[in-house]
Amino acid sequence: MPELTPYYQTFILLFTGSILAGLLGSLSGLGGGLIITPFLVYLLHVDMPLVRGLSLIAVIATSTSASSVYVKEGHTDIKAAILLETATTLGAVVGAVIGVYLFGSFLSLAFALVLLYTAISSYFANGATSNEVISSGYVLKRIPLGYFVMFISGVLSGILGIGSGALKVIALDKIMGFPFKVSTSTSNLMIGVTAAAGAGVYFRKGYIDVPLALPIFFGVVLGAFFGAKLLPKTHVKAVRNIFNGLIILIAIQMIYKVFA
Repeated sequence: MPELTPYYQTFILLFTGSILAGLLGSLSGLGGGLIITPFLVYLLHVDMPLVRGLSLIAVIATSTSASSVYVKEGHTDIKAAILLETATTLGAVVGAVIGVYLFGSFLSLAFALVLLYTAISSYFANGATSNEVISSGYVLKRIPLGYFVMFISGVLSGILGIGSGALKVIALDKIMGFPFKVSTSTSNLMIGVTAAAGAGVYFRKGYIDVPLALPIFFGVVLGAFFGAKLLPKTHVKAVRNIFNGLIILIAIQMIYKVFA
């Protein structure tokens, strides 16, 4: 990795960018990896294998901070999260093992396609009320299919260094019949455990740079905490639209650079 700036300047840049990533990640329910990855690649020119490990650190931080608030407010189905984590964790380990051997250009293209998919699926997602809690009651449907989709989301998380929050929300909301608010909150809890499984593989392979991971973790924690606190007072659809527009632009730029 080329050293473009002194470490303290890099620390400030990463910390500031990570606050934004955590804020948008917790508000949208998609995790912070989608923002921090292009930030690391195009601003700091970090190599792709290191980017994936650092991005998973951002996802862990988003989940840790935001889910603590959501659980307290009663939006998270903890029992379902524990059940489905067996699928996502296994998938994340498989994905991380595969991802270590994939080329950077392939990963950039795959990540860009996931960005586009995330933006489109998030744009067409149904809205949710701020007072939707798990006590409202619901019946789970198509559990085997939901379990399989959770495994695939884990594989993508491990390969690309993201939380795969959009795919988790779709599995919970569209396939298994969770209320939308419960889906996003439960996804926020799950992405951290999924990311931790993948991060363990990358750490063992030496692809997590601790000096870079520190400002990312603390910045994302701070941003995600305030994002979770702001969620009941914020027009989430507007935040999602801004987030979606940003990641579409990032995806187009990444695809262009792959084929340029």
